[in-house]
Amino acid sequence: MGWMDDETGLEKCAANHVALTPLSHLRRAAELFGEREALVYQGTRRSYAEYFERVTRLASALAAHGVRPGDVVSTLLPNIPAHAEAHFGVPACGAVLNAINTRLAPDTVGYILEHSGAKLLLADAAFLDLVRAATAGLTKPPAIVVVADNEAGFPASAEFPEYEAFLQAGDPNFDWIMPADEWESLALNYTSGTTGRPKGVVYHHRGAYLSTLSQPISWRMTMFPRYLTIVPMFHCNAWCHPWMIPALGGVVICLRDVTAQGIYQAISTEGATHFGGAPIVLQTVINAPDDVRLPFAHVVEVFTAGAPPPAATLAAIEPLGFNVTQVYGLTETYGPDAECLWHEGFDGLNADDRAEVKARTGVAMPFMEGLAVLDPETMQPVARDGAALGEIMHRGNGVMKGYYRNPEATSEAFRGGWFHSGDIAFQHPDGYIKIADRAKDIIISGGENVSSVEVEGVLMKHPSVVLAAVVAKPDPKWGEVPCACIELRAGAKVSEEDLIAFCRERLAGFKTPKRVVFMELPKTSTGKIQKFDLRTRVRDL
Repeated sequence: MGWMDDETGLEKCAANHVALTPLSHLRRAAELFGEREALVYQGTRRSYAEYFERVTRLASALAAHGVRPGDVVSTLLPNIPAHAEAHFGVPACGAVLNAINTRLAPDTVGYILEHSGAKLLLADAAFLDLVRAATAGLTKPPAIVVVADNEAGFPASAEFPEYEAFLQAGDPNFDWIMPADEWESLALNYTSGTTGRPKGVVYHHRGAYLSTLSQPISWRMTMFPRYLTIVPMFHCNAWCHPWMIPALGGVVICLRDVTAQGIYQAISTEGATHFGGAPIVLQTVINAPDDVRLPFAHVVEVFTAGAPPPAATLAAIEPLGFNVTQVYGLTETYGPDAECLWHEGFDGLNADDRAEVKARTGVAMPFMEGLAVLDPETMQPVARDGAALGEIMHRGNGVMKGYYRNPEATSEAFRGGWFHSGDIAFQHPDGYIKIADRAKDIIISGGENVSSVEVEGVLMKHPSVVLAAVVAKPDPKWGEVPCACIELRAGAKVSEEDLIAFCRERLAGFKTPKRVVFMELPKTSTGKIQKFDLRTRVRDL
């Protein structure tokens, strides 16, 4: 197994083996880039030296408050500096970070706090009503520390200890508690499942560390990027990006509220070079009114994920100064673990074909050992013919430890030695994967499989359509048929019959929507369209 005949004295020791952890990135950055800008938020600007000191004080204050290694510390915070600090300060005292979605109902937040056993909660002052409601019925509610944001109009409350005072009580010389084993737990992220209780996904230090060194390769990042936080830090820890940026000596530009004006301001004024976001964010940029668009001279590199971006969206945003790379992953894979890798073989394509290629899901990122489309029953690869459907499976260091306090769900997710994503896809002959749908979103009409993603891609090419979501509608003859839910561009006028005819020219008859409903589409906090809600709405139309 790769051992030489005589390895006498070749043992692991402190000199040659250290547990991998993303905490190392900030410690190194404080040493190398101490005076460089690290965090920007409105009028706040902090150097790496200041960032490191505040993180150290936070770790010390948590330990002094009784937080022990292995305990869980939760957050209810937007993308503000305190949330970036928590990503390092919580694990620096040996604890596990649990960043909670701020848009969840109080009952779900309460469940997460109770299920995780959170010892302390860092909460933004804007969410105190949510905190009170979520903790009201808990037998062991966490201690609460409130983060004020005066610039955004959310001052501290006398009801709870305030974050800055909590920080100042910490020791700036506190010795960080680094993991002895890289398999130790770093973060606990709850899935945003639409049925049942959310599951707690456990990250280890090794997986996060490897993700932070892999993604810059995929993103073509050089030193000192200026990263704009659009992906919420409660969503897969913003795809591990808060841990990643210090490795490159970069700047985290915090954006509390995602608006077209905020995005253009960050790019034009703060020089943002990179951001990640769902396709809805790309639409926000594309449809920005003229009075909020600001000039910039550089190309902004964008990672987009959360839902397959329509080719029409990619074709519309790139001429505005953005280079978009589709990435793919799940909470269970530390965020992105696949990329639509561009290579010279695609350079000669025309604009439409380039957009179609960029809409592919892609191939495994460097830190993953396996990304495959397999038959979930036989666990054998499907044909690489661009048509045969299977389930996307993941294997490697970028897969979670498992679901917290849920061994049955963990065992099922890892059945056959692969992580089962639940995403249905096909594979091109060159190995590139293309998502067809979530397993639950495939429409089976008269025995034929209809990919909602394919139909949405066609609808998004219509000039009047801003967003499209296609779901199954029960049908007495066909079992179910495609129903298109459409959000129109401002001022646009188009009829149901027009859109059905538009699709019929471009799709097989069984794939063509049988109904079109115009509405504002319901979305999650990360920009995903809530198809479970849409299925309920259209059921009886």
